[in-house]
Amino acid sequence: MTDPLHGVTLAAMLTALVEQYGWDGLAQRIDVRCFKTDPSIKSSLTFLRRTPWAREQLEALYRARTGA
Repeated sequence: MTDPLHGVTLAAMLTALVEQYGWDGLAQRIDVRCFKTDPSIKSSLTFLRRTPWAREQLEALYRARTGA
């Protein structure tokens, strides 16, 4: 079985989740400040790349969203 995240960039995952849930909805699902205070794709990507546990939560939410 192939990895459902293969070929999906972190930016694409984040963008898709923001489109579906909005920043407020995303902040409710993953409790990180970069989603709550002046959120942006750029600042969130910087944080997610440096914070493995937050990235894992984002990937898990993306997998659940896509049913993978």
